[in-house]
Amino acid sequence: MEYDGVLPNVYSLCNVCLCVLVQTAECCGYPISIFFIVVNEFCERFSYYGMRAVLVLYFRYFLLWDDDLATSIYHAFVALCYLTPILGAIIADSWLGKFKTIIYLSIVYAIGQVTMAVSTIHDITDANRDGTPDNFTFHIALSMLGLVLIALGTGGIKPCVAAFGGDQFQEHQSRQLNTFFSVFYLCINAGSLLSTLITPVLRAQECGIHTQQQCYPLAFGVPAALMVVSLVVFISGSGMYIKTDPEGNIMWSVCKCIGFAIKNRFRHRSSRYPKREHWMDWADEKYDKLLIAQIKIVLKVLFLYIPLPMFWTLFDQKWQTNLYLMKSSLTLSLLCQTVNPILILTLVPIMDRLIFPLIQKCGINFSPLKRMTVGMLFAAMAFVSAALVQIEIDKTLPNFPSSSESQLKVVNIYNRTLNVTISPNEHLLIDSFGVQHTFSYFTLLVQEDIKSKPNEGKNAIRFVNGWTADLNITNLDSIEPSAASNYTLVSHGKRDFVFRHGEQWCEFSRKFGFGASYTFLIPSTVFSTDCASIIEVEDMKPNSVHMALQIPQYFLITTGEVMFSVTGLQFSYSQAPKNMKSVLQAGWLCTNAVGNIIVLIVAELGKLPKQWAEYVLFASMLVAVSIVFSIMAYFYTYIDPAEIEAQIRKEQGLEPEEKEKETLEMEEKDEGQKNDQEKSTNKSDKLHEFSKWKFIF
Repeated sequence: MEYDGVLPNVYSLCNVCLCVLVQTAECCGYPISIFFIVVNEFCERFSYYGMRAVLVLYFRYFLLWDDDLATSIYHAFVALCYLTPILGAIIADSWLGKFKTIIYLSIVYAIGQVTMAVSTIHDITDANRDGTPDNFTFHIALSMLGLVLIALGTGGIKPCVAAFGGDQFQEHQSRQLNTFFSVFYLCINAGSLLSTLITPVLRAQECGIHTQQQCYPLAFGVPAALMVVSLVVFISGSGMYIKTDPEGNIMWSVCKCIGFAIKNRFRHRSSRYPKREHWMDWADEKYDKLLIAQIKIVLKVLFLYIPLPMFWTLFDQKWQTNLYLMKSSLTLSLLCQTVNPILILTLVPIMDRLIFPLIQKCGINFSPLKRMTVGMLFAAMAFVSAALVQIEIDKTLPNFPSSSESQLKVVNIYNRTLNVTISPNEHLLIDSFGVQHTFSYFTLLVQEDIKSKPNEGKNAIRFVNGWTADLNITNLDSIEPSAASNYTLVSHGKRDFVFRHGEQWCEFSRKFGFGASYTFLIPSTVFSTDCASIIEVEDMKPNSVHMALQIPQYFLITTGEVMFSVTGLQFSYSQAPKNMKSVLQAGWLCTNAVGNIIVLIVAELGKLPKQWAEYVLFASMLVAVSIVFSIMAYFYTYIDPAEIEAQIRKEQGLEPEEKEKETLEMEEKDEGQKNDQEKSTNKSDKLHEFSKWKFIF
């Protein structure tokens, strides 16, 4: 019996020793498990940003939605991504723990990415073989399901991955712990940069079974594959992770305490009850004073968050959506998006190591809230810059008639001058194969002109047949005499067109730029002059504004992002109680979600007729908000939550216990004489405090 009792104990002890040995294995001072987490984050961010890089284009050119609907659905998706972290934090803290939450929600995430990739495959599922989906309902339903799953997955794991990485470090690895978050942020932007470079190139490829079209299955398929790789890498390190069990959801406790304070205050609203210093003090009948004090600190910071959604309204609305949609007004490549992550990787170390220390040495008090205010002003300046560029873009657009006028275009396809009378007293003298524009107070449309810049920088062309018989033109249907073809989109560069009628033929060549519209008039002498007599009418000028003019906009908006977003995260952590980091992170993410909801409201209310005026309007709104925020920041007093908590514990007689705990921790660190099983347990207890942190990027 003694043998039977000893053997299981020895076996268990060996398992514990082996577990501790694996979990504490180090490489260059870092836990080996960290490398699995970092690679996992890189792949996940590549998957997310790669999918998002072509999402609006998928809405516009695959599902054929208009700009407003594409914008609305996109921002609804982004808002959902920034609301679901609250759900992820609750699941991780109160139910599954961070490790299982990451695993399960990553599976949901991967299924969503695969669903999005499948939703773009139309050659197999549809009977229509002309390159466009036949059953749009199927593709829309599938893509919306995929986006919901992606939002649940990416949002749910956001509050868990970085904090789970922090759980892997021990007491003697504080320096490596600080470096870990810098590397973590670097992986986020590296994944964003590479995916933004690669996925537009994948989309530009031609693929298909029956027709060769832009390859959305490949553009969405590669991010889906990276998400599967991310999940596999994370699971591969399972045996090396330090996993802490959930110990209750602090967010739920906070909500119940606030609810009780409000309800109790409402019950005692009569003047006969003495007033309390703070409305949260009405909860002291049921809840601990330490919790109430911590909630006061959090609410004080959350109050500062109220004006912040306006920054995200501008940032997400213009730089995540409108830059995609400006392709019809500017020679814009999706590769231009890579400027933002490149600048982030460059500006973050420059700001932290050079700019901010230099300002401090000059004796200027550049506090975090002041940095955030300046960041908002930089974002406003970026929109002013965008307005100036848009004014130049508008110069390439035709002069359309006002709402009280109609435009009539008369084309003379005969070989002699015609005199056209428009009742009652307007006369037009049109030369042979000439074009005359006029504005009048009636509408006469025989052939409607194109009204906006062609998509993706292409050129819209059409032909007017002045030949006496039908003409066959390369890649176009046959054109009847005295008729005009529909607009055809051609990309930039030299294009050749062959005109045929029976045995007669000639070739016409034209070099095209970006975003123009042309009408080509074919005279009756087209074959005798070997196509040299074809007359070109420029309906819309080509793009002449270089996309490099957007670089100042990106520099300004990225500078604002670094000063606003990164500083905001640091401020939130420093001002939050140690066990309520998740609460403030949920509030911070909600500011981004509210910003995207504001975009949806703006899209529904309509836009200004001039794009540059809309840019100026939003810039003005952000300046006004930054002024309000600066006033709020002026009256804010920076605090040390740890000191406040220590003072309350002292008042409650908890100080000896805290000292005893601190002494115990020091003994464990210095002496190191406990057995491996006890050390693993104590380490988990100490790291539990850090597990509450919710680093959201």
